[in-house]
Amino acid sequence: MERALVIGASGGIGTAMMQALEARGAEVVGLSRSADGLDITKETSVTQTMGSLLGPFDLIFVATGALTVNGSAPEKSIGALSADALRDQFEVNAIGPALVLQHALRLLAKDGRTVIAVLSARVGSIGDNRIGGWHAYRASKAALNQLVHGAAIELKRTHKQAVCVSLHPGTVATEFTAKYAGRHTTVPASEAAQNLLSVIDGLTPRQSGGFYDYAGETVPW
Repeated sequence: MERALVIGASGGIGTAMMQALEARGAEVVGLSRSADGLDITKETSVTQTMGSLLGPFDLIFVATGALTVNGSAPEKSIGALSADALRDQFEVNAIGPALVLQHALRLLAKDGRTVIAVLSARVGSIGDNRIGGWHAYRASKAALNQLVHGAAIELKRTHKQAVCVSLHPGTVATEFTAKYAGRHTTVPASEAAQNLLSVIDGLTPRQSGGFYDYAGETVPW
């Protein structure tokens, strides 16, 4: 990869991904709300910021996302769900990345292999949900996976060698997961970034539209 774009570059995984790519010698452009004013929940912000970029990029990595939005913690039951929490989760975890995808497609090189990788989460898997709870977050990530899958279908029509996927990074030791990791084994953000890059390296255009974990294994929808 000669040129990469990281959206959400100020977060734990986003920062680590930038560092890993730079260590490979890639030219990396990073965007975030804190450094660049990119608010993915605002369509005008995404349009202005993404519209100012000049491609092409070999990799576009979307590292945005939130488990807790506006103070609403993950619900333990459907009875605890609120409309505001559901709306907030969709804005951050589904609508925001979808707006980014709209602009990302034009920034990809048309010749050769290119990749769009979007951070999702295993709890967004409907087939893997065996305990319930976390309804707003789960639903927003499931919606994200559908959006990525649809974008991949359309991307293939114009970019034959492109790959567009959702990726589950595992439980990463960041501020994002500090209160909710529980007994789950966590990995440092630097290790998670290397794991995800290894998966990205091995993906083929035939796998575009899929949902994969940090080991390259398919996650059920």
